[in-house]
Amino acid sequence: MKKYLLPFLLLFSLNSFSQDNETENFWDNVRFGGGFGLGFGNNTTTVAISPTAIYDFNESFSLGAGIGYQYSKRGDSKANVFSASVLSLYNPIYEIQLSAEFEQLFVSQSFGNLNDNFSYPALYIGAAYRIGQNFTLGLRYDVLYNKNESIYASAVSPIVRVFF
Repeated sequence: MKKYLLPFLLLFSLNSFSQDNETENFWDNVRFGGGFGLGFGNNTTTVAISPTAIYDFNESFSLGAGIGYQYSKRGDSKANVFSASVLSLYNPIYEIQLSAEFEQLFVSQSFGNLNDNFSYPALYIGAAYRIGQNFTLGLRYDVLYNKNESIYASAVSPIVRVFF
């Protein structure tokens, strides 16, 4: 009887262990979101879209990637900006979200008959306030900001993130 009891107990314990340790689906930890912008003014138009996907490793840390497109027109000048980015999010406490984002921007501008194509990097360090699980508001600072290359007027920009 003892020689049957040991294999039975081992089989039972392995079966119990495998049911407690169900594998987690990768897509259960992925969230999608991004931003969309429209701006209209006196002879000015801006349209922007930037979808992003992040993977939540745990309650505190997420890592993701995004792409973006922005079109701007003001008088005779036009700009098309494509971008790719890598984003990390850290929540030291639930309400506070710290972020670091590296973005490479590819710009195609035209001023009347003059055309200019260039690219430049941006490295944003940010802090934001989380409102629920999906919405975040804050500010970020581009530590690589160069006023001669950037399409933005300032190194500081707002953070508005929505993830589902």
